[in-house]
Amino acid sequence: MSLNYLTPEFKVIRDYDKCINCKVCMRQCANEVHSYDEDLGKMVADDYKCVNCQRCVVMCPTHALTIVKHPQVFRENANWTYDAIRDIYRQAETGGVLLSAMGNDRPYPIYWDKMVINASQVTNPSIDPLREPMELKIFIGRKPDKIELDENLNVKTKMPPQLTLNYPIMFSAMSYGSISYNAHASLARAAKELGIYYNTGEGGLHKDFRKYGPNTIVQVASGRFGVDREYLKIAAAVEIKIGQGAKPGIGGHLPGEKVSEDISETRMIPVGSDAISPAPHHDIYSIEDLSQLIYSLKEATDYKKPVGVKIAAVNNVAAIASGIARAGADYIAIDGFRGGTGAAPKRIRDNVGIPIEFAIASVDSRLRSEGIRHTISLIAAGSIRSSADIIKAIALGADAVYIGSAALIALGCHMCQQCYTGKCNWGIATQDPNLVKRLNPEIGYKRLINLITAWGHEIQEMLGGMGINDIESLKGNRLMLRGIGMTQKELDVLGILAAGE
Repeated sequence: MSLNYLTPEFKVIRDYDKCINCKVCMRQCANEVHSYDEDLGKMVADDYKCVNCQRCVVMCPTHALTIVKHPQVFRENANWTYDAIRDIYRQAETGGVLLSAMGNDRPYPIYWDKMVINASQVTNPSIDPLREPMELKIFIGRKPDKIELDENLNVKTKMPPQLTLNYPIMFSAMSYGSISYNAHASLARAAKELGIYYNTGEGGLHKDFRKYGPNTIVQVASGRFGVDREYLKIAAAVEIKIGQGAKPGIGGHLPGEKVSEDISETRMIPVGSDAISPAPHHDIYSIEDLSQLIYSLKEATDYKKPVGVKIAAVNNVAAIASGIARAGADYIAIDGFRGGTGAAPKRIRDNVGIPIEFAIASVDSRLRSEGIRHTISLIAAGSIRSSADIIKAIALGADAVYIGSAALIALGCHMCQQCYTGKCNWGIATQDPNLVKRLNPEIGYKRLINLITAWGHEIQEMLGGMGINDIESLKGNRLMLRGIGMTQKELDVLGILAAGE
């Protein structure tokens, strides 16, 4: 990086009255920001290398470090912003595509924050979840057109395969390669303990995690990494990945330097070779082609496992979802434009796709209008940040949600958006063995359990406040939502009323 054009993005401030030259910061920083100057006899920092992961700040035993946005700025210009100028300098220096990670950070409206939840008062009494039954269990999969009972009131109808979730939450697709072995171990074990599911992503299933098969969703992506009959048999469900919210219409790429022997074996590719997932599946060019793959996977798994399809939230998502439902899928996962990823072209991440709030609402409305909503489950993804977001997603029409970024934050991610460098100081988005060991899966899985358990309690409280005792009763119940500060068109697309109506 040229020092003649770019100033550092962050500034490391060291309190020398507190600094004891212990060199913890130097040992902890994978970006080599900190060093000991023998001539000065003190620690110094190279601000140009800092990505603000805050590992040094947290680990400093004397709390001598602070990282701030660098105070040096360009002349104020509403059009030529700091980021716009900086990006041009970077591309003029390198000639490369700008990459980023962990989701869209542009100041677009966050519609979760523009919706409020209805509450019971006098005529519809609230429910106390501490004293009355409150059901959070969700079933993901195709539902039959009707249920037939025998004379003893037992169900005669053969049910299609279902995923049973104790909470309406799953850990979304993150491949081994994009995240570390220890991160996967944390997600897999937490899913088993919680009675939910985690998704392998498109990187195959490591042999050590096959024991978690009953709580594992495996992906079949365009690269077909790690896909064989055993991979499909072990899983609880199979998901065809068409797109993701951070980069709709774009494929994936794991650089060869990250393809170690372990990842090579898991992905079934040579050590050191680039793992490239093309944007399109070269056997899918129509809904009919997709249907053929769905039924091929059902055939391969003896029709015992749900087969889902993951797509990005785009403008015609409702029509696409209708086609997927009619193609025989058991669920659709829709990923909004704020969805996280290990690496995405910055221009794609910032300018392609639509918010998950609009996507879920429009898909639910379309499927209901066509009378096929019961034939498929909807999973919302793309920056689900809290239990309130989950409640709102379900009220808009989702059956359950995927969480990815929130799960990684629970494991220690500080959202420095440098995942693609492989230098994650928190041991999450890295394959460096010295960094991987910083994430203790024994601690990590417990933190994930704590997060989902806490969200479960909050969901029960909010349901009780609405006078609802079963999460299924909230699905698509948009009367429980009101919009604040939205245009009439936005309210119409979401299918909700304005606050006060």
